[in-house]
Amino acid sequence: MDKTFIWVDAFARWKIVDPVKFFQTVNNTVSALARLDDIIDPAIRNFITSYRLIETVRLSNRELDTLEIGFEDLKKQAPYGSKVLTGRAAITKGILEQAKPKLAPFGIELVDVKIKRLNYVEEVRKSVYNRMIAERKQIAEKFRSEGSGEARKILGEKERDLKLITSEAYRQAQEVMGKADAEVTKIYATAYGPDPEFYSFVKTLEIYNKSLDKESTVILSTDSEFLKYLKGYNEPAKRN
Repeated sequence: MDKTFIWVDAFARWKIVDPVKFFQTVNNTVSALARLDDIIDPAIRNFITSYRLIETVRLSNRELDTLEIGFEDLKKQAPYGSKVLTGRAAITKGILEQAKPKLAPFGIELVDVKIKRLNYVEEVRKSVYNRMIAERKQIAEKFRSEGSGEARKILGEKERDLKLITSEAYRQAQEVMGKADAEVTKIYATAYGPDPEFYSFVKTLEIYNKSLDKESTVILSTDSEFLKYLKGYNEPAKRN
């Protein structure tokens, strides 16, 4: 019914209920097995092809105990054909009921018929596997895309937080440095305020220390303000 080629592996249980009729018709078990094949195989073919494949595979619509991660969207899109209306048990029962009366004339009672295995033929199997691989790749790509998006989101949040922390730290550092400079200025003002000339003398000496050394060469006029303290070093103190 699904227009897909499959092969079916089935088995049957039977017994001889009329030995005389059995001996008169099939004579031995080898012939009996051949007769069983001739009757049961068409019945199986008839019932299998009359129903959708899922009807032969499953017994009911019971939820499977498996978790298909990533197939949620595919399950929502499942076609109407995924719903089991008859089931394997009813199909095997129909096969038994169809084949059983045809074996009675041979002194044989068909006890049971069961489907052991179903599978696609080789060509169809390859197509099914390729489709499964494509679906898995689609799901993997979906996960990769979601993971990449989440990674970019986390990195963006990290960069934002880093900039916020750095900005706040810089602001606090500048605030501390400003307070420190203000405190230094206050201390200098307190220390040198009563004698501005002494403050000028100390600052000039600091400049001498930083700018004049044995490797420095400075050419200045003798009346330069920069050398005022050096010029007056050997001059006698003025008396009032």
